[in-house]
Amino acid sequence: MRIECIAIGTELLTTLRVDTNSVWLTQRLAALGFGCNRKTVIGDGREAMSALFREALDRSDLIVCTGGLGPTFDDLTKEIWAEVLNDELIEDEGVWREIQGFYLTRQRSMPVTNRKQALVPASAKALHNPMGTAPGILWENPKGYPGRRIVLLPGVPREMKNLWETEVEPILRPLAGPQVHTLRMLVGSAGESALDMRTTPLREKHSHLDWTILAGLGAVELVARSIHPAELEAARSDFEQELGADLVCVGNSSLEESVLALLRQRGETLAVAESMTGGLIQARLTGIPGASDGYRGGAVVYSASAKSSLANVDAGLIQTHGTISEAVTRALAEGIARKLGTTWGLATTGNAGPSEDREGPAPVGTCLMAVWGPAGTAFQTQSFPGIRVDIQARTATWSMDFLRRQIQGLR
Repeated sequence: MRIECIAIGTELLTTLRVDTNSVWLTQRLAALGFGCNRKTVIGDGREAMSALFREALDRSDLIVCTGGLGPTFDDLTKEIWAEVLNDELIEDEGVWREIQGFYLTRQRSMPVTNRKQALVPASAKALHNPMGTAPGILWENPKGYPGRRIVLLPGVPREMKNLWETEVEPILRPLAGPQVHTLRMLVGSAGESALDMRTTPLREKHSHLDWTILAGLGAVELVARSIHPAELEAARSDFEQELGADLVCVGNSSLEESVLALLRQRGETLAVAESMTGGLIQARLTGIPGASDGYRGGAVVYSASAKSSLANVDAGLIQTHGTISEAVTRALAEGIARKLGTTWGLATTGNAGPSEDREGPAPVGTCLMAVWGPAGTAFQTQSFPGIRVDIQARTATWSMDFLRRQIQGLR
């Protein structure tokens, strides 16, 4: 089956929004045994959209569009598809009642423009959307295009995902080929090129698998796919032996989920003091449901006074060694843990730029991290490339992986 995904919205062509819907959809299609032949992002222009939709009909069997189903003037997806297919838009009474009910249950007044969302193409099917007011739309074998399926989904990710799982996948599943299984291995504190070279012999050994390597800021994913689970299991065993302590997890977990799981399994707790990372570590930890089982709290200790008042670091130590120093970073890790009564303390300091450190010799990219725990304090320093936000993100990831290794006793 020839499949393409189209993400619609002028904002996706700027730096304001990134199309994550197509990425998620291709993953779901792959799990069903389908491949995506093309992905396109297009703005809200009527002529460009119409031309693209006609081209898609000529080359694809399944077309999945996300976005442009809202009530505002620039939401044109449904209308333009109806024009391309010479279909009539008719108000669907059931959809109209659902939209009214959506606002009634939330005790909110409904803008009159929302009634437009109750219009459904006459030869299409409305897909129930319990999370919003824009129903999905499904055409199967539209007039003049036998064998084609067109799916329109809202651009809001949570609405799109729910509609895909509940309404679209059940239709596609009987058409799917053999199920494609995935082996994902997350490797911490690694660079893409170094990991590529290190794992080349094993990937050549398991070359019958479909391999992908995905670089992140401080971690790398190795992904293999196959319709044969036993082949993936054999690869997993070999890679676990090769990667050892560098392997964060196998499966879909994140680094922060792995850290919290370790704490939960051991009945231990964590506190965090962040200077240069400005709360990134704590935001990632608390983004995981149930984080309070292991994470107790922390502080953003950006200034010297905050380091003293929030993490009990001696002011004289800061004056002697400077805010970006091994001594102060170690003291932060211990201080925040003792203050909150936790098993582990994690601290970061450094210079993310763009200017040099005014209080000491810390070039841009300098990252210091410390972990305090039952065996004392471990410390390391790194130098990261990139702009400010990249350095901060790398430091947050690298620091959490440093913590993971200390918890597991993997120095």
